[in-house]
Amino acid sequence: MATKHYILLVPGFFGFANLGELLYFGHVRDYFVAEMKARGVDVEVVQVLTHPTGSIRTRAGDLLKSIEAHVKDDDCPIHLIGHSTGGLDARLFVSPGVLLGDDMDVERFARRVRTVVTVSTPHAGTPLASFFLGLFGQKLLQLLSLFTVYVLRFGRLPLSVAFRFGSLITRWDEQLGFRPTLLDQLFEQLLGDFSAERREELVRFLGDVGNDASLVPQLTPEGIDLFNASCQDRPGVRYGSVITQARPPSLRTRLGAGLDPYAQITHTVYAFLYGRTQRMPLTAIPPHTPAQTAALVEAYGALPGPQACDGIVPTRSQVYGRVLTAVRADHLDAIGHFDQPAHRPPHVDWLISGSGFRRLHFERLWRTVVDFILLQT
Repeated sequence: MATKHYILLVPGFFGFANLGELLYFGHVRDYFVAEMKARGVDVEVVQVLTHPTGSIRTRAGDLLKSIEAHVKDDDCPIHLIGHSTGGLDARLFVSPGVLLGDDMDVERFARRVRTVVTVSTPHAGTPLASFFLGLFGQKLLQLLSLFTVYVLRFGRLPLSVAFRFGSLITRWDEQLGFRPTLLDQLFEQLLGDFSAERREELVRFLGDVGNDASLVPQLTPEGIDLFNASCQDRPGVRYGSVITQARPPSLRTRLGAGLDPYAQITHTVYAFLYGRTQRMPLTAIPPHTPAQTAALVEAYGALPGPQACDGIVPTRSQVYGRVLTAVRADHLDAIGHFDQPAHRPPHVDWLISGSGFRRLHFERLWRTVVDFILLQT
Protein backbone atom coordinates (compact mmCIF):
# COMPACT_ATOMS: atom_id res chain seq x y z
CA MET A 1 0.00 0.00 0.00
CA ALA A 2 1.34 3.46 -0.94
CA THR A 3 2.38 5.73 1.91
CA LYS A 4 -0.08 8.49 2.71
CA HIS A 5 1.34 11.95 3.31
CA TYR A 6 -0.24 14.60 5.55
CA ILE A 7 0.51 18.21 4.62
CA LEU A 8 -0.38 20.90 7.17
CA LEU A 9 -0.64 24.46 5.83
CA VAL A 10 -0.02 26.99 8.61
CA PRO A 11 -1.20 30.58 7.99
CA GLY A 12 0.75 33.68 8.86
CA PHE A 13 0.52 37.19 10.19
CA PHE A 14 -2.74 38.21 8.54
CA GLY A 15 -4.24 35.33 10.37
CA PHE A 16 -7.42 34.00 8.91
CA ALA A 17 -7.30 30.44 7.59
CA ASN A 18 -10.93 30.02 6.70
CA LEU A 19 -13.77 32.51 7.01
CA GLY A 20 -16.63 30.76 5.29
CA GLU A 21 -15.67 30.46 1.64
CA LEU A 22 -12.56 32.63 2.06
CA LEU A 23 -9.50 30.39 2.09
CA TYR A 24 -6.06 31.76 2.97
CA PHE A 25 -4.37 28.78 1.29
CA GLY A 26 -7.09 28.02 -1.28
CA HIS A 27 -4.86 28.07 -4.36
CA VAL A 28 -1.98 26.31 -2.61
CA ARG A 29 -4.26 23.53 -1.40
CA ASP A 30 -5.77 23.03 -4.86
CA TYR A 31 -2.31 22.86 -6.41
CA PHE A 32 -1.06 20.28 -3.92
CA VAL A 33 -4.08 18.04 -4.40
CA ALA A 34 -3.80 18.13 -8.20
CA GLU A 35 0.00 17.76 -8.32
CA MET A 36 0.11 14.89 -5.84
CA LYS A 37 -2.67 13.09 -7.71
CA ALA A 38 -0.73 13.50 -10.97
CA ARG A 39 2.29 11.92 -9.29
CA GLY A 40 0.25 9.06 -7.85
CA VAL A 41 0.79 10.16 -4.24
CA ASP A 42 -1.90 9.70 -1.59
CA VAL A 43 -2.13 12.97 0.32
CA GLU A 44 -4.38 14.80 2.72
CA VAL A 45 -3.95 18.57 2.85
CA VAL A 46 -5.10 20.33 6.03
CA GLN A 47 -5.45 24.09 6.44
CA VAL A 48 -4.67 24.93 10.07
CA LEU A 49 -6.86 27.29 12.09
CA THR A 50 -4.77 29.57 14.31
CA HIS A 51 -5.24 32.58 16.57
CA PRO A 52 -4.48 35.47 14.18
CA THR A 53 -1.97 37.37 16.32
CA GLY A 54 -1.62 35.06 19.32
CA SER A 55 1.85 34.17 20.54
CA ILE A 56 3.98 31.71 18.60
CA ARG A 57 3.50 29.24 21.46
CA THR A 58 -0.30 29.61 21.27
CA ARG A 59 -0.26 29.19 17.51
CA ALA A 60 1.97 26.11 17.75
CA GLY A 61 -0.64 24.71 20.13
CA ASP A 62 -3.29 25.40 17.48
CA LEU A 63 -1.16 23.42 15.03
CA LEU A 64 -1.10 20.47 17.43
CA LYS A 65 -4.89 20.57 17.75
CA SER A 66 -5.27 20.49 13.96
CA ILE A 67 -2.94 17.51 13.70
CA GLU A 68 -4.81 15.68 16.46
CA ALA A 69 -8.11 16.33 14.69
CA HIS A 70 -7.03 15.28 11.18
CA VAL A 71 -4.07 12.90 11.32
CA LYS A 72 -5.54 9.51 12.18
CA ASP A 73 -2.89 7.18 10.72
CA ASP A 74 -0.13 6.22 13.12
CA ASP A 75 2.78 5.83 10.74
CA CYS A 76 2.17 8.27 7.89
CA PRO A 77 4.70 11.11 7.48
CA ILE A 78 3.73 14.68 8.29
CA HIS A 79 4.95 17.76 6.41
CA LEU A 80 4.54 21.31 7.74
CA ILE A 81 4.36 24.30 5.42
CA GLY A 82 4.17 27.69 7.09
CA HIS A 83 3.63 31.02 5.41
CA SER A 84 5.08 34.06 7.17
CA THR A 85 4.67 33.56 10.93
CA GLY A 86 3.31 30.09 10.25
CA GLY A 87 6.89 29.01 9.54
CA LEU A 88 7.87 29.97 13.09
CA ASP A 89 4.91 28.01 14.46
CA ALA A 90 6.12 24.94 12.57
CA ARG A 91 9.70 25.33 13.79
CA LEU A 92 8.57 25.62 17.42
CA PHE A 93 6.23 22.64 17.08
CA VAL A 94 9.04 20.27 16.06
CA SER A 95 11.65 21.71 18.43
CA PRO A 96 12.79 18.87 20.74
CA GLY A 97 11.44 19.15 24.28
CA VAL A 98 9.05 22.02 23.54
CA LEU A 99 6.31 22.58 26.14
CA LEU A 100 3.11 23.99 24.68
CA GLY A 101 0.89 23.09 27.64
CA ASP A 102 0.66 20.56 30.45
CA ASP A 103 -1.91 18.42 28.63
CA MET A 104 -0.36 18.63 25.16
CA ASP A 105 1.49 15.56 23.90
CA VAL A 106 3.57 17.25 21.22
CA GLU A 107 6.20 14.54 20.83
CA ARG A 108 3.67 11.96 19.65
CA PHE A 109 3.30 13.87 16.38
CA ALA A 110 6.48 15.97 16.24
CA ARG A 111 8.62 12.84 15.82
CA ARG A 112 6.67 12.00 12.65
CA VAL A 113 7.38 15.30 10.92
CA ARG A 114 9.67 14.79 7.93
CA THR A 115 9.89 18.28 6.41
CA VAL A 116 9.35 21.87 7.48
CA VAL A 117 9.01 24.38 4.65
CA THR A 118 8.85 28.07 5.49
CA VAL A 119 7.56 30.64 2.99
CA SER A 120 8.38 34.34 3.43
CA THR A 121 9.00 33.70 7.14
CA PRO A 122 10.68 36.31 9.41
CA HIS A 123 13.32 34.01 10.93
CA ALA A 124 15.31 37.09 11.95
CA GLY A 125 12.25 39.24 12.61
CA THR A 126 10.81 42.20 10.72
CA PRO A 127 10.98 45.93 11.54
CA LEU A 128 7.31 46.21 10.52
CA ALA A 129 6.38 44.44 13.78
CA SER A 130 7.85 47.35 15.74
CA PHE A 131 5.53 49.70 13.86
CA PHE A 132 2.51 47.56 14.78
CA LEU A 133 3.34 47.70 18.50
CA GLY A 134 1.66 51.07 19.05
CA LEU A 135 -2.06 51.65 19.52
CA PHE A 136 -2.42 52.97 16.00
CA GLY A 137 -0.36 50.11 14.60
CA GLN A 138 -2.69 47.56 16.20
CA LYS A 139 -5.71 49.33 14.72
CA LEU A 140 -4.06 49.46 11.31
CA LEU A 141 -3.30 45.73 11.54
CA GLN A 142 -7.01 45.04 12.10
CA LEU A 143 -7.89 47.21 9.11
CA LEU A 144 -5.37 45.51 6.84
CA SER A 145 -6.74 42.12 7.90
CA LEU A 146 -10.25 43.29 7.03
CA PHE A 147 -8.96 44.62 3.69
CA THR A 148 -7.61 41.15 2.86
CA VAL A 149 -10.90 39.44 3.69
CA TYR A 150 -12.91 42.06 1.81
CA VAL A 151 -10.87 41.83 -1.38
CA LEU A 152 -11.05 38.02 -1.42
CA ARG A 153 -14.82 38.22 -1.01
CA PHE A 154 -15.68 41.10 -3.35
CA GLY A 155 -12.65 41.37 -5.66
CA ARG A 156 -11.57 44.86 -4.64
CA LEU A 157 -12.17 47.54 -2.04
CA PRO A 158 -14.79 50.22 -2.70
CA LEU A 159 -12.98 52.99 -4.54
CA SER A 160 -14.15 55.53 -1.95
CA VAL A 161 -12.50 53.51 0.84
CA ALA A 162 -9.33 53.02 -1.18
CA PHE A 163 -9.10 56.75 -1.93
CA ARG A 164 -9.60 57.73 1.70
CA PHE A 165 -7.08 55.22 2.99
CA GLY A 166 -4.57 56.12 0.29
CA SER A 167 -4.95 59.78 1.20
CA LEU A 168 -4.35 58.99 4.86
CA ILE A 169 -1.24 56.99 4.00
CA THR A 170 0.29 59.75 1.88
CA ARG A 171 -0.39 62.39 4.55
CA TRP A 172 0.70 60.24 7.47
CA ASP A 173 3.27 61.77 9.76
CA GLU A 174 5.24 59.59 12.19
CA GLN A 175 4.87 62.20 14.92
CA LEU A 176 1.17 62.90 14.50
CA GLY A 177 -0.18 59.57 13.21
CA PHE A 178 -3.82 59.18 12.16
CA ARG A 179 -7.01 60.29 13.78
CA PRO A 180 -8.59 57.07 15.13
CA THR A 181 -12.08 58.20 14.10
CA LEU A 182 -11.12 58.02 10.42
CA LEU A 183 -10.02 54.39 10.80
CA ASP A 184 -13.24 53.60 12.64
CA GLN A 185 -15.25 55.06 9.76
CA LEU A 186 -13.41 52.85 7.26
CA PHE A 187 -14.14 49.81 9.44
CA GLU A 188 -17.84 50.58 9.58
CA GLN A 189 -18.11 51.21 5.85
CA LEU A 190 -16.44 47.92 4.95
CA LEU A 191 -18.30 45.82 7.52
CA GLY A 192 -21.60 47.22 6.26
CA ASP A 193 -21.20 45.38 2.95
CA PHE A 194 -21.25 41.93 4.59
CA SER A 195 -24.29 39.97 5.72
CA ALA A 196 -25.26 40.21 9.39
CA GLU A 197 -23.96 36.68 10.04
CA ARG A 198 -20.65 37.38 8.34
CA ARG A 199 -20.29 40.70 10.18
CA GLU A 200 -20.51 38.89 13.51
CA GLU A 201 -17.87 36.41 12.34
CA LEU A 202 -15.58 39.20 11.18
CA VAL A 203 -16.03 41.21 14.38
CA ARG A 204 -14.98 38.14 16.38
CA PHE A 205 -11.98 37.60 14.10
CA LEU A 206 -10.90 41.25 14.25
CA GLY A 207 -11.48 41.20 18.00
CA ASP A 208 -8.94 38.39 18.25
CA VAL A 209 -6.49 40.53 16.29
CA GLY A 210 -7.03 43.50 18.60
CA ASN A 211 -7.33 41.73 21.95
CA ASP A 212 -4.37 39.36 21.69
CA ALA A 213 -1.38 40.87 19.95
CA SER A 214 1.18 38.74 21.79
CA LEU A 215 2.72 37.78 18.46
CA VAL A 216 3.70 41.30 17.43
CA PRO A 217 6.59 41.96 19.88
CA GLN A 218 7.87 38.43 19.23
CA LEU A 219 8.38 39.30 15.54
CA THR A 220 10.62 42.30 16.11
CA PRO A 221 14.32 41.62 15.39
CA GLU A 222 14.95 41.88 19.14
CA GLY A 223 12.06 39.56 20.06
CA ILE A 224 12.91 36.87 17.51
CA ASP A 225 16.48 36.72 18.80
CA LEU A 226 15.22 35.05 21.99
CA PHE A 227 13.03 32.68 19.97
CA ASN A 228 16.00 31.56 17.89
CA ALA A 229 18.12 31.03 20.99
CA SER A 230 15.58 28.59 22.46
CA CYS A 231 14.07 26.91 19.38
CA GLN A 232 16.25 24.03 18.19
CA ASP A 233 16.09 22.04 14.95
CA ARG A 234 14.92 18.46 15.26
CA PRO A 235 17.39 15.84 14.02
CA GLY A 236 16.03 13.99 10.99
CA VAL A 237 13.76 16.84 9.86
CA ARG A 238 14.65 18.56 6.59
CA TYR A 239 14.20 22.34 6.66
CA GLY A 240 13.67 24.35 3.49
CA SER A 241 12.73 27.96 2.79
CA VAL A 242 11.02 29.86 -0.01
CA ILE A 243 12.36 33.41 -0.34
CA THR A 244 10.46 36.42 -1.69
CA GLN A 245 11.81 39.80 -2.72
CA ALA A 246 9.63 42.52 -4.20
CA ARG A 247 10.82 45.52 -6.15
CA PRO A 248 11.26 48.77 -4.19
CA PRO A 249 8.41 51.23 -4.84
CA SER A 250 9.33 53.36 -7.82
CA LEU A 251 7.96 54.76 -11.06
CA ARG A 252 8.62 51.34 -12.62
CA THR A 253 6.53 49.50 -10.02
CA ARG A 254 3.76 52.08 -10.31
CA LEU A 255 3.63 51.48 -14.05
CA GLY A 256 3.73 47.73 -13.37
CA ALA A 257 0.72 48.07 -11.08
CA GLY A 258 -1.31 49.44 -13.99
CA LEU A 259 -3.10 52.71 -14.68
CA ASP A 260 -6.29 51.79 -12.84
CA PRO A 261 -6.78 54.33 -10.01
CA TYR A 262 -7.59 51.48 -7.61
CA ALA A 263 -4.30 49.74 -8.42
CA GLN A 264 -2.38 52.96 -7.87
CA ILE A 265 -4.00 53.57 -4.49
CA THR A 266 -3.31 50.07 -3.22
CA HIS A 267 0.25 50.38 -4.52
CA THR A 268 0.56 53.36 -2.19
CA VAL A 269 -0.35 51.05 0.72
CA TYR A 270 2.34 48.64 -0.44
CA ALA A 271 4.88 51.49 -0.58
CA PHE A 272 3.91 52.51 2.97
CA LEU A 273 4.47 48.99 4.33
CA TYR A 274 7.67 48.55 2.31
CA GLY A 275 9.11 51.75 3.78
CA ARG A 276 8.71 50.43 7.31
CA THR A 277 9.96 46.94 6.49
CA GLN A 278 13.19 48.03 4.80
CA ARG A 279 14.63 49.41 8.05
CA MET A 280 16.29 46.11 8.97
CA PRO A 281 19.59 46.57 10.83
CA LEU A 282 22.40 44.68 9.14
CA THR A 283 23.47 43.42 12.55
CA ALA A 284 20.09 41.66 12.96
CA ILE A 285 20.64 39.44 9.91
CA PRO A 286 22.38 36.16 10.78
CA PRO A 287 25.21 34.97 8.51
CA HIS A 288 24.18 32.63 5.71
CA THR A 289 25.93 29.46 4.66
CA PRO A 290 27.82 29.46 1.35
CA ALA A 291 25.01 27.38 -0.22
CA GLN A 292 22.33 29.83 0.96
CA THR A 293 24.29 32.82 -0.29
CA ALA A 294 24.88 31.13 -3.67
CA ALA A 295 21.15 30.43 -4.04
CA LEU A 296 20.27 34.08 -3.40
CA VAL A 297 22.93 35.36 -5.78
CA GLU A 298 21.78 32.97 -8.51
CA ALA A 299 18.15 34.04 -8.11
CA TYR A 300 18.63 37.80 -7.82
CA GLY A 301 21.96 38.42 -9.54
CA ALA A 302 23.54 39.68 -6.31
CA LEU A 303 23.17 39.16 -2.59
CA PRO A 304 20.16 41.24 -1.45
CA GLY A 305 21.03 44.07 0.90
CA PRO A 306 19.48 44.46 4.36
CA GLN A 307 16.83 46.81 2.94
CA ALA A 308 15.52 44.25 0.40
CA CYS A 309 12.12 42.88 1.41
CA ASP A 310 8.77 41.65 0.13
CA GLY A 311 6.83 44.53 1.65
CA ILE A 312 6.30 42.74 4.98
CA VAL A 313 9.44 40.69 5.76
CA PRO A 314 13.09 41.45 4.92
CA THR A 315 14.32 39.05 2.24
CA ARG A 316 17.42 37.86 4.08
CA SER A 317 15.37 37.32 7.24
CA GLN A 318 13.51 34.57 5.35
CA VAL A 319 16.50 32.28 4.84
CA TYR A 320 16.41 29.02 6.80
CA GLY A 321 17.75 25.58 5.98
CA ARG A 322 17.93 24.81 2.29
CA VAL A 323 16.85 27.64 -0.02
CA LEU A 324 14.32 25.84 -2.22
CA THR A 325 13.62 28.80 -4.47
CA ALA A 326 13.96 32.58 -4.37
CA VAL A 327 11.50 34.62 -6.43
CA ARG A 328 10.50 38.16 -7.30
CA ALA A 329 7.22 38.43 -5.40
CA ASP A 330 5.55 40.35 -2.62
CA HIS A 331 4.52 38.78 0.67
CA LEU A 332 1.15 37.49 -0.48
CA ASP A 333 2.03 36.54 -4.08
CA ALA A 334 3.61 33.23 -3.09
CA ILE A 335 0.38 31.86 -1.60
CA GLY A 336 -1.72 32.79 -4.61
CA HIS A 337 -2.91 36.30 -3.78
CA PHE A 338 -1.77 38.03 -6.97
CA ASP A 339 -3.66 39.65 -9.83
CA GLN A 340 -4.84 37.11 -12.38
CA PRO A 341 -8.65 37.21 -12.43
CA ALA A 342 -8.94 35.20 -15.68
CA HIS A 343 -7.69 32.05 -13.96
CA ARG A 344 -10.34 29.69 -12.57
CA PRO A 345 -10.68 30.04 -9.67
CA PRO A 346 -9.44 33.63 -9.94
CA HIS A 347 -6.31 34.92 -8.25
CA VAL A 348 -7.16 38.11 -6.37
CA ASP A 349 -4.64 40.68 -5.16
CA TRP A 350 -4.96 43.56 -2.73
CA LEU A 351 -1.28 44.30 -2.04
CA ILE A 352 -0.51 45.46 -5.57
CA SER A 353 3.26 45.74 -5.72
CA GLY A 354 3.89 45.57 -9.46
CA SER A 355 5.97 42.42 -8.96
CA GLY A 356 4.73 40.74 -12.14
CA PHE A 357 4.22 37.44 -10.27
CA ARG A 358 1.69 35.22 -12.08
CA ARG A 359 0.34 31.68 -12.21
CA LEU A 360 3.35 30.33 -14.10
CA HIS A 361 5.65 31.51 -11.30
CA PHE A 362 3.24 30.19 -8.67
CA GLU A 363 3.23 26.67 -10.15
CA ARG A 364 7.00 26.65 -10.58
CA LEU A 365 7.47 27.68 -6.93
CA TRP A 366 5.14 25.06 -5.48
CA ARG A 367 6.44 22.33 -7.79
CA THR A 368 9.84 22.89 -6.14
CA VAL A 369 8.23 22.46 -2.72
CA VAL A 370 6.54 19.22 -3.79
CA ASP A 371 9.87 17.92 -5.09
CA PHE A 372 11.48 18.70 -1.75
CA ILE A 373 8.74 16.95 0.22
CA LEU A 374 8.98 13.84 -1.98
CA LEU A 375 12.79 13.82 -2.04
CA GLN A 376 12.93 14.23 -5.82
CA THR A 377 15.56 16.98 -5.87
